[in-house]
Amino acid sequence: MKLARLAGFLYLIVIVTSLFSLLYVPSQLIVSGDAFSTFNNIKANESLLRYGIASWLFGQIAFLLLPFVLYKLLKHINRDMAALMVVFVVVGVTLSLSSVMHRLDALTLLGNSTYLQAFSPEQLQAKLMLALKAYSNGMLITQMFWGLWLFPFGYLVFKSKILPRILGILLMAGCFGYLLLVFGDVMNMAIPDFVTMPAAFGEIGIALWLLFIGVRESKIIEDLK
Repeated sequence: MKLARLAGFLYLIVIVTSLFSLLYVPSQLIVSGDAFSTFNNIKANESLLRYGIASWLFGQIAFLLLPFVLYKLLKHINRDMAALMVVFVVVGVTLSLSSVMHRLDALTLLGNSTYLQAFSPEQLQAKLMLALKAYSNGMLITQMFWGLWLFPFGYLVFKSKILPRILGILLMAGCFGYLLLVFGDVMNMAIPDFVTMPAAFGEIGIALWLLFIGVRESKIIEDLK
């Protein structure tokens, strides 16, 4: 039960920090296709971008710990699938941390270093947009692993008998939703955002279930016999 609560707590941290860093912060700072407005928004609200980066780093620490806790909780069902879940998350976290460095590059362009005086305001604005685009491209690839880890996780939930099977189905469906979104973007195809809704419902649902309800330990003991 303690493992389940810990997993739910870590998952909730991941969800909250992701909502803040990936949705709220960009909505306040970035104006699509407008380098001038984006540059000035970030310069006027630099602390918000820094909070977004710090929030993301904190969330990724929680995300890195999460699959190891889930592994201990679910490995009795299928050790190979549990290990695959861990591998996908570790790769995803590595990619996301590499991508977030481009947000730090954007902050560098707002500084007062003398070497920045070699660039005109228009050049600095263009470089900032390039840094943000590089971040966006990196996060696109990261999303593939956000999807991939959900399949083994969803499979384990579905087979577990200690968690609602519907959540396992939603998580596995969410895997394909993420993959469709990523490959659609790469192929320049318009894919509606709602394809990730199963993942959203599944992840929020499993996080809350683990945190507030937990698992039936008797079923774990029964499966281990």
